[in-house]
Amino acid sequence: MELGVYSFGDVQKDPTTGELGSTAQAMRNLVEAIRVADEVGLDYFGVGEHHTREMPASAAAVVLAGAATVTRSIRLGSSVTVLSTDDPVRVYQQFATVDALSNGRAEITAGRGSSTESFPLFGYDLTDYDQLYSEKLDLLQLIDREDTVTWSGRFRPELKDALVVPRPEGGRLKMWLGTGGSPASSVRAGQRGLPVIYGIIGGNPASFGRLADAYRRSATASGMPQDEIRVGVANPGYLDSDGSLARKHWWTHWSTRMEQISRQRGFPMMSEEEYRRATSAGGALFVGHPEEVAGRIIDLHSHMGHSRHILEMDYGHLPHADFLRSIELLGTVVKPLVEREIGSAVAV
Repeated sequence: MELGVYSFGDVQKDPTTGELGSTAQAMRNLVEAIRVADEVGLDYFGVGEHHTREMPASAAAVVLAGAATVTRSIRLGSSVTVLSTDDPVRVYQQFATVDALSNGRAEITAGRGSSTESFPLFGYDLTDYDQLYSEKLDLLQLIDREDTVTWSGRFRPELKDALVVPRPEGGRLKMWLGTGGSPASSVRAGQRGLPVIYGIIGGNPASFGRLADAYRRSATASGMPQDEIRVGVANPGYLDSDGSLARKHWWTHWSTRMEQISRQRGFPMMSEEEYRRATSAGGALFVGHPEEVAGRIIDLHSHMGHSRHILEMDYGHLPHADFLRSIELLGTVVKPLVEREIGSAVAV
C-alpha cells in the first residue's frame, strides 16, 4: 500500500489579524510539506488545481519541479490536472520536465475537476465539459505513446508530425484517471488502460467498492495487464496523537472551508453532528489518532482492494506546523501499521 498526501496549497491566516496571508508563501509552504513527506518515507505527494484566493495551487507542475530538487524518492504528481481546460501538449511537456528533474518520479492524474473556475478563466464553455475532457485525454495518451504526433480534433488546432519534447527517460509517463465516483468514469479508466483514483469526500467510502469492481471488470475486458490495474483513494484526513483533540481542532478548519464552498456552490453547510459522524468509522473524513486512521485505511482496503491512499489535510487555513506534524504521523506511525497488515508499497 502506498500512502501519501495531496493539497491545493492552503493559504495561512495571520494569527493576530485574522487576515489571509500571502499566496506566494502558500506555494513555499507546499514545497516544504513535500520535502517533509519525502523525509518521513511517504510514497506520493499530489498537488491539485484550484484558482482561488484560499487555494491558489494553480500550476502543479511548477510546484512539483521545485519539490523535485529537494526530495529523493517520493513520487510527484497532480491531484488532479483539470484537463478539460488545459492543453495536453503543454501538460505533457511540463510533467515530462518534472520527470527529468526528479529522475523518473513524475505522474499525471487527469480529471474533469470538481470546480469550474478554470472554464471562464481560460475561455472554455462549461456545456462542453465532458467532450473537452474526452478529446484532450485522447491527445494526452497519444502524446505519451508517440514522440511525433499527428492529430486533429474539435477543440484544439491540429498537429502534423509535431515533435513533443522533452520525453521521459523511462519511455512513458505514469498516468491515472481521477474521478469523484462516476460509474462511467470507472469504466472509461479501464477501457483506456489507466489506473483510477477515487476522490471520496462524503458518504460511506466502502460503497466505492462497487465502482472499483466495475473498473477492474472494464480493465480486464480491455486487455489491461493485471499488474497495471490499480485503484487509489483520495480523501480528507488529519492526524494528531490525541484523536479527540484532532477531531475538535480540525473541525474549526474543515467548517471554514465548507462554509466557503457552500456559499460558492449553494449547498447546505455540514453540521457539527454530521461532521462527528463523518469522522467516525464508516465516514469519509479520516480524522483521529494514527492507529484510528491506519485501521480505517485497512478496513477500506478490504472493500476496495486499493493500493494507494492519499489524504488532504490542510483545510481551512490549518496552521502549517500542524500540517507538517500530521504528515509526519502519517509517515512514521500510520505507514508501518498499514504495511504490517497489507504489505509494503506497490512498485510503479
